[in-house]
Amino acid sequence: MEIRPILSALMRSKTGAILVALQVAISLAILANALHIVNLRQGVAARPSGLAHEEQMVHIDVRRLAKPGANEEAALQSRELAALRAVPGVASAAFTNQVPLSAAGFNTSIAADRRQVRPSATVSFYYSPDSLVRTWQLQLVEGRDFQPAEILDIDNDANDHLYPGAALITRAVAARLWPGASSVVGKTFYNGTGDGASGVQVIGVVERLQTMSGEVGERGELSMILPIRMRNGFATNYAIRAEPGQRERVTRDAETALRKANGPANPVILRSKSFDDMRRDRYRADVALSWMLVTVSALLLLVTASGIVGMASLWVIQRRKQIGVRRALGARKADILRYFITENIMITSLGVLGGVMLAMGLNQVLVAHLGMARLPLAYLVAGAVVFWLLGIAAVYGPAWRAASISPATATRST
Repeated sequence: MEIRPILSALMRSKTGAILVALQVAISLAILANALHIVNLRQGVAARPSGLAHEEQMVHIDVRRLAKPGANEEAALQSRELAALRAVPGVASAAFTNQVPLSAAGFNTSIAADRRQVRPSATVSFYYSPDSLVRTWQLQLVEGRDFQPAEILDIDNDANDHLYPGAALITRAVAARLWPGASSVVGKTFYNGTGDGASGVQVIGVVERLQTMSGEVGERGELSMILPIRMRNGFATNYAIRAEPGQRERVTRDAETALRKANGPANPVILRSKSFDDMRRDRYRADVALSWMLVTVSALLLLVTASGIVGMASLWVIQRRKQIGVRRALGARKADILRYFITENIMITSLGVLGGVMLAMGLNQVLVAHLGMARLPLAYLVAGAVVFWLLGIAAVYGPAWRAASISPATATRST
C-alpha cells in the first residue's frame, strides 16, 4: 500500500494524530516503568528469607508481668524451652532476641578494621544460646555452628558491655567486610570502630538470613548470629519449628505449655505469629502497591484504546465521501480496512518512539532519586508490541465500519 496518501491525509488532520501519538507515548512510559516496579516488588516479596520450610515456623513473644531476677529468668527460660521441646509435633525450639521480617529489633555497626573512619556495614544481629542454624534450618556454607563453650552470659541490668568472641555471618556480610575473599572463616571483624571496638572471629557463614526489616536489595541480608544468653533482656522470644502440617496445633499446645511452665506466680502475656503472617505483614504495602500499579496500567490501556477508537470513528465519519469514491472506483473492503490499520500503525509507531524515550527518562529520574533498578530493554520492547497490538485491535472496529460503507450511500452524502 502507498504510504504517501496516508501521510498526506494525516498532515491534513495532524492535531488528532499528534494527540493519539502523545497519549500512546505517555501511556507506554508509565506502563513500562509501572510493570518494572511491580516485577521488582513481587521479586522482593517472594525472595527467600534463609529459613527453610517457612510454613512450619511459628514465633512466640513472651511478656512477663512480673520481672524476675537474672538467675531466676535464666531458670525460667530453661524451663520454658524444655516445656516447648516436650510438646508433641515440635521439631526444634530455640530462644531468639528477634525474628526476620518482624519489623522490630536491633541493628549494630561492624567494620573489617577498627581503624576505619566509617563502619563497613550495619547488620541485624540475632543472638541465642541455642542453635538457630538447626531451628531455622539455615544453610551453613562454610565453617561450623557454635559450641557450648562459646556462649557468653550477659546480664543486661548490670550494663555488661561484653561481646562474644565468635559469630556466624551471612554471605552478604562477608562480601561487605572482605570483598573477593574465597574464605572468611577465621577472619576477625569489629563491633564498630575505634580503640574500644571488640574483635569477633567468624566461625561460620550461612547462605542467607534476612534482617528484621527485610530491606530491599543486598541490605536485606546483612545479618549475623551471636552466641549470647541474655538475662534481663528486652524480650523473650521463642522460635519453634513444627513437624509438617502440625503448626496450628503446635502453636496452641506451645502456648498452654508456656503458661504451665510459668505458673500463677509468673503470669505472662503470649503473642504468637507464624512466619507466613510475618512475611505477609512485611510485604503488605508492596503487594498493595503492585495491585495499584496494575490497576493504573489497565486503566491506561483502556483510556488509550478508547482514544484510538474515538479518533478513528471520527475520521471514518469525516471521510465517508472519500471512502465511497474509493469503493466506487473499485477499492475492496480489504483495501479500506488495510488503509485505516496502516494509518493507525504509523501513528502508534510515532507514539511508541516517543514513549521509549520518555520511559527511559522517567526511569532515570527513579534511579537517581529513589534508587530504583534500571529499566531493562525487554520492558520497552514488550510495551511497544502491546501498544501496536492494542492500536490494531482498537482501530479494527471503526475500520470495518468504514470498509462496510456502501458506495452509493457515500456518494449521495454531502
